[in-house]
Amino acid sequence: MRLCIVLFPGILLAACGGSSVNLWPFGESGPRDMGRRPANATEYQCAGGKQFYVRNLEAGAVWLIAPDREIRLEKPAGEPNQVYAAGRVRLELGEQTATLLDPPAQFLGCQRAK
Repeated sequence: MRLCIVLFPGILLAACGGSSVNLWPFGESGPRDMGRRPANATEYQCAGGKQFYVRNLEAGAVWLIAPDREIRLEKPAGEPNQVYAAGRVRLELGEQTATLLDPPAQFLGCQRAK
């Protein structure tokens, strides 16, 4: 019986041989694949091949879906209608354009994708 208890974990580990096990419950670390358009979101394509998505939320807020994270941006008091912010992150939306400032990153010359 003791021999089975000692050998069983080793057999299980050997069966997993070539596959890597990731115990991190929140997906992979690092930038996400932005190949698929998120549902109900507007795509913006920027200079340098950069892109991000914006989804409108209730109460005039937006959900920013960037390559490295997602964040809720609120409309600050006293700012123009199409300006949203959270901490140092600032998003300015125009009719067909957008500017995203997330120091030190800058997404400039962004156009709404067709």
